[in-house]
Amino acid sequence: MLGVVSKTIVNATWGGSPKGVWFHGVLLGVLSVALSCDCAEPPGSLTAQSAAIHALRAFKGLVGRWRGVGQPKRTSVQGAWQENADVIWELKPQSTGIRWDFEAGKLWKSAVLGYADTTQLYTLKTTLLDDSTRTYQGTLDQKRLVLESAPEVLTTDIHRLTMTFLSENRLTMLFEKRPEQQSFYTRVAEIGYQRDGTRLAAIGSGGPVCLITGGAGILPVVYQGKTYYVCCTGCRDAFHDDPAGTLAEYEKTKFKQATAP
Repeated sequence: MLGVVSKTIVNATWGGSPKGVWFHGVLLGVLSVALSCDCAEPPGSLTAQSAAIHALRAFKGLVGRWRGVGQPKRTSVQGAWQENADVIWELKPQSTGIRWDFEAGKLWKSAVLGYADTTQLYTLKTTLLDDSTRTYQGTLDQKRLVLESAPEVLTTDIHRLTMTFLSENRLTMLFEKRPEQQSFYTRVAEIGYQRDGTRLAAIGSGGPVCLITGGAGILPVVYQGKTYYVCCTGCRDAFHDDPAGTLAEYEKTKFKQATAP
């Protein structure tokens, strides 16, 4: 293709003059850069979002409302508290993940669990009670998600969160920290969560499936006279933002699953 382009340029108005040669060289340089560029999908693209959703499907059962009891000291009610958490999918151009919003919480206001494909690590971006932020990253080991933060600037403390999935309806979050120069962690608190009585996205229900995440579909959405289902308000909003694109991605996912060996 470059040979055809160069011949056309040389035979153009400027012919074989120095100006023609100069223009030819510049164009070849531009074309070389364009052809050698990494044309990966941008972070906000539907393909990149689909990859993140796929990595987070292990946690799709978290969607719903949870009741929590926090304890600074194990088996002690001293300083204990109760809180609620609402969990939905967050599907925004620059943020794809599972979002937690805490009510009456004593540690966080909100958190978004995501996945970084470049490092193949799970990430948790949290907003603390004073509106500062803290980011954790780590791996999933069977039924335990273990995440660590970078050392904090002022205290040099490293925070660790261990999320243990006991069943469809129960999980715990253990909060620990240590100074950067210290090897062992000390307990900050542990919160035990029980799924609220009305489950928003139960696993294995045998009913409709969310066309975005693969979770249980409990909210109907309509496009061009046809009804589909999603698992939470986050997926509903994402569908309404781009129904045609969402359905196209859904069909691609179904085809891959059907043709997988």
